[in-house]
This record gives sequence, structure tokens and C-alpha cells, in this order.
Amino acid sequence: MIADQRITSTDGPNFQRLCQTLRDPGHSSERDWPAAKLRACADSGVFEWFVSQEHGGQGWSGEEIIRGYLGLGAACLTTTFALTQLTGAVRRIANSGNEALISRLIPDLLAGRFFATLGISHLTTSRQHLKEPALRAKVRGETAKRFLLNGYSPWATGAKHADYIVTGATLEDGRQLLAAVATDLPGVNIPAVPRLLSLSGSRTGAVNFKSVEIDSACLLAGPVENVMKSGVGARTGGLQTSTLALGLSTAAIEFVENESHRRLELKDAAEQLRIELEEAKVVLLRLASGEDDDLAPTLSPGDLRAKANSLVLRATQSALVAAKGAGFVDGHPAGRWCREALFFLVWSCPQPVIAANLCEFAGIE
Repeated sequence: MIADQRITSTDGPNFQRLCQTLRDPGHSSERDWPAAKLRACADSGVFEWFVSQEHGGQGWSGEEIIRGYLGLGAACLTTTFALTQLTGAVRRIANSGNEALISRLIPDLLAGRFFATLGISHLTTSRQHLKEPALRAKVRGETAKRFLLNGYSPWATGAKHADYIVTGATLEDGRQLLAAVATDLPGVNIPAVPRLLSLSGSRTGAVNFKSVEIDSACLLAGPVENVMKSGVGARTGGLQTSTLALGLSTAAIEFVENESHRRLELKDAAEQLRIELEEAKVVLLRLASGEDDDLAPTLSPGDLRAKANSLVLRATQSALVAAKGAGFVDGHPAGRWCREALFFLVWSCPQPVIAANLCEFAGIE
């Protein structure tokens, strides 16, 4: 890492330079894995934000991290989404209490020499309707120190570029474990990813496990019931996806505002979108900091997510309207933003949020 590039707050010029680097499409397609942009994040010390100083990080607060994500998300959603999956994996490793694994992996992960990703949606929002768990674990031997993994993780970002995938599996007795699984282990297979409607550059798809043998040395939590509630995870839990939605909304609203300077018919819409964005950001930062006010109670994370989904759809479509025909040409950012906004309707989207968005679409109060 180059010392004078290191970002220690979102207020300084280094953060603005990094955002500009992420904003620049360069020579890459939106379908390309953002290797260079992730490298720029590593060189700027971004990966350190999410880990305590005890483990070599900067230990940013939840509010500081949210401010960082907002800026990065406005600059490049694909890179920032991939970053959330890396940092989610890193945090789960760093908070696991498995000191041997922490010492072996965290320094290389923070420096960008290793890449790790998450494959845990089957334990939270995806494939919950299946009678049999998507990914199963079986104790191998009598000591309960070795396990065989069989099945699949339906969604993992950048798995082909990852050295480790943090994933979870369910045992026959219903208990679950969370582990950092090396992607080069025998039996780990990463098929070609599907071509997504947007964020194809995140290279998000399934990871298959066939008799993959792991031992307790790579365990992050469990076996316990409901391993995702064991406390090994992100401090800003439930807010990352809303933050990305508001980051994308920011980019779209800034575009509308810039157009409104020479087209007065856009001014009222731009101002109203800006008011709604700033109100949502206030709620987001209060939730991230743990603050609440009896006189003005904040929204729940779920309510905020529903509002962020609504705003990002309307803001990006407003940008397309402002761009007119040019925005409908492949390669214009307004068209890309509209496609990226659809991501928030399907990614890590709890049922109450889906219901709230459907009611809005249907005009139900």
C-alpha cells in the first residue's frame, strides 16, 4: 500500500480520488470483473476499514463505514457490491475467535493478496422454501472435528476469483456451521456464472460442493442452531443493501440535478428527489450509529430498505427521462443505472420488503 493513498476518513482528498477512479469506466466492460478497481480499494486501505486495529485494520465505526459505502456506491455499484461481499467475509473471519485462522488469512485479505467472498444466502433469504437444505454437512469420524459438505451455495460473488468462500451448511440434526472454505479444495466446483440483467461484472453465481472435506480449523461458528444469529457478522447488519441503493440513487439524482440547471422543467423533480434522499440518509446514519429519538423515532431497517428500493427505482428512471433518447443507447450511465436498480428487488430482499414494494407498484396504500 502506498502510504499517501491510504484513506483514513471520507472527508479527505484520497477518498475523492478513489471515487473518481471507480467512476472512470476505463477500458473495462461492465461485464468484466472489477479487478483493477478492487486493487485500487486495497491500495487505498479500504479493506482495513472493517476490521479492528487489534487485527490490523482501522476499525471504522458503523456510521463511518456507511458514509464510505455511500460514496463508493455512487461511483461504481459493481465494485462496491463486490466489496461488501469481501468485507462481509473478512468480518466473519475476524470476529470468529479462530485465532489461528485469523492470523493466517486476515493480513493477506486486508492487503488484497487474497480475495474472499460470501455464499450464505441459502441460510438467510434464498432457497428457504426447499425441504432439504441447499448445502449439507455431515460429521466425518467420531470426533466431530471433520465434516463433509455436499450441495451448493446458490449465490456467491466473484467465486472464481476467490481464494476462500465463507459459507454455511446444515447438519442432519438441524444445527448449522459457518466456515471459510478454500476454493481449491477437491470437490469445490464453480460453474460458469449466469449473465445477469445488471452487475454482471460481479460474476455472481453458484458454487457446488461434492464431498468437500473440511476440518474444525476453518470453522467460524458452530455447529449450533441458527448459526447466522450467533453474532459472527457485520456490525451494520441489514443496512448494507439499503446503503448501496442510496448510493446508486445519489448518482442518478446528481445527474438529474445537473440537467436541471439548463432545463427548468426538471428542477422540481430534482429537488424532491434530493429531499427524499437526504431524509433517507439521515435515517440510515442514525441506524448505523445506534441512535434513536423518542420524539422522532427512526424507521426499522426493513422499512428503510423498502423506501430505499422505491427511491432507487424512481431516481434512476428519472435520470433516464432526463437523458431522453441518449439514455436509451447502450453504454449511457442512465440506462445502466435503471438496470442496476432492479437488482435491489431481488438481492437479499426479505418478504416484508417485497410486500411493501408490491403494494406500492399496485397503488395500495
